[in-house]
Amino acid sequence: MIMNEQIKQIAERLKGLRESMDLSAKAMAQQTGKAENDVLRYESGEVDIPMSFLFDVSQKFGIDTSTLISGEEPRMNAYFLTRKGRGVSVERTKAYKYQALASGYRHPKVEPFEVTVEPNDNPIYLNTHDGEEFNYVLEGRLLLQINRKELILNAGDSIYFDSSYPHGMKALDNQLVKFLAVIL
Repeated sequence: MIMNEQIKQIAERLKGLRESMDLSAKAMAQQTGKAENDVLRYESGEVDIPMSFLFDVSQKFGIDTSTLISGEEPRMNAYFLTRKGRGVSVERTKAYKYQALASGYRHPKVEPFEVTVEPNDNPIYLNTHDGEEFNYVLEGRLLLQINRKELILNAGDSIYFDSSYPHGMKALDNQLVKFLAVIL
């Protein structure tokens, strides 16, 4: 399955980064605020790796998130153009697909993604990460849970929030949702 192969490749890059920095899994866990067991599970390639973890690793260790996702170093300094549907893509689960929109730009100050959420009956998966996040719904209706508060966002709605609070989303009306996520 393509999704599993992408996760395995990202997992290899995570482990390679940690090893190249001569860090133990315990040290990586301490620096990213995760449990050592979580770090080892992410590095195994057998479980989904949260984008928030990839973002935290990139921030803590000075590597572009897109490098962890794609394995390629960004090269552009002045600008980077991403054509519709051409962003570096990662399917974390069947429910979420991320397209990195600044993957070729060196050391971006924010990480913009187009996120597609497939409808499903699973409970909302909550995650946290340092910084702030801006979401703008492009199509569909989105249930966004932040710190136990549930909000419904329609196409054209946006929200800016402290991403250290537990947050997650779900597509409503059995319809696909697309939104722009900017992680700061």
